Amino acid sequence: MRIQAKYLLPLLIPLLVLVLPASAFPFESMTVMQQRAIALFLLAALCWVLEPIPIYATSVVVIVLELLFLSDKGLIWFRRDAGSPEFGGLLSYSDIMATFASPIIMLFLGGFFLAMAATKYRLDINLARVLLKPFGAKPQWVMAGLMLITAIFSMFMSNTATTAMMLAILTPILVLFKPNDPGKIAFALSIPVAANIGGIGTPIGTPPNAIALKYLTGENMITFGEWMAFGVPFVAIMLVLAWALLCALFPSTETNMSLDIKGKFLKTPKAITVYVTFAVTVGLWLMGSSHGMNSYTVALIPVAVFSMTGIINKEDLKKISWDVLWLVSGGFALGLALDRTGLAKLLVNSIAFENFAPEIVLVGAAALCLLMANFMSHTATANLLMPIMAALGVSMTSLTPLGGEMTLILVVTFAASLGMSLPISTPPNALAHATGHVNSNQMAKVGVILGVGGVALSFVMIWILRLVNFL
Repeated sequence: MRIQAKYLLPLLIPLLVLVLPASAFPFESMTVMQQRAIALFLLAALCWVLEPIPIYATSVVVIVLELLFLSDKGLIWFRRDAGSPEFGGLLSYSDIMATFASPIIMLFLGGFFLAMAATKYRLDINLARVLLKPFGAKPQWVMAGLMLITAIFSMFMSNTATTAMMLAILTPILVLFKPNDPGKIAFALSIPVAANIGGIGTPIGTPPNAIALKYLTGENMITFGEWMAFGVPFVAIMLVLAWALLCALFPSTETNMSLDIKGKFLKTPKAITVYVTFAVTVGLWLMGSSHGMNSYTVALIPVAVFSMTGIINKEDLKKISWDVLWLVSGGFALGLALDRTGLAKLLVNSIAFENFAPEIVLVGAAALCLLMANFMSHTATANLLMPIMAALGVSMTSLTPLGGEMTLILVVTFAASLGMSLPISTPPNALAHATGHVNSNQMAKVGVILGVGGVALSFVMIWILRLVNFL
């Protein structure tokens, strides 16, 4: 029965929404296009939560259904009454298709190229080997080093790829522990925790950050360097808290451990090209727009260099996480539908948010996002909530003294990345759980404390940024 519901609910509930009369909805003057957008939103939400099909496939389905039923080049039977007040305005088919090539997608593509080249030419392993040396041989300091390196890599690489790489480095380290040493649990948890936290540090670190950038435009626009200016300090504080928590909950009985990570930096022309391109790209990102380019333009430099030199070949292209790009694209398309049909604004205006204290709205939005992110994909959570939060931020004037739309979007974005209480919450958690060194209860204890603490810290940090007029 549960399996049947998994497949039936995503079909039956949206269909029911489509056939209901407009009077059945608690909104005044709802258009046909808005009703279709509600059905599409519910279809996406149910598919992303229940996963009857892969979550990236849901995104593709969302885009195709928008083209068929909401666009100006869709099925002719579904746009006969276009232009009437009751019907609403059709979406441009080119705008829907453009979500596949959004500047944010190009930013992620550049990040994937950097990550693949770094892995292919062992830049990641060699940096880990060099960076671990200063941390000595005491278990707690070795763990601090592993967490720092994992977080740094997660700022520029996929959290999942970083976790897989660091767990490979961790395997020979875990052998040094006695069988029942709690330190094994701390080390096994330290990698996914650091990967999840580290992704918050840059716009390309995790998909929710990129989704947030889509809505931070105009006077709310944040550059790559500006994001890092507040993202990296947040990551640093969270890493210290996570490290202290792991040391307190799972203290190791070992006093010293000997590390021996083999490897050396390659000195071939292609390897040197990777090193230089990586450094130049990150440097240009950190410089903001002082050189005249935005972060999206800079992201395509490694794509061009690595393709031209053969560092990334056609076989490597097959290994790019296209599913992530499609997933993010589908979220952009869903946001486009909610915005252009006026549904997001209608939903926000139908609730008297002005009657609530703005602090309660911020806390409620962050709590909802954190809860959802623990049970479903962080990207899917951000995709569902961000367009509604953007509309709420614009319409709720009482939020203005607290930073308005920007504050609301940033709080929700941080909360989306802090949902890490369960093995299913994030791929890094699943990889760590698969090692057999950590169980769900231990992961939940750490994840809940860090999730709630991280959301609280995000409020404090945004308040400080407001005080110094950064936001």
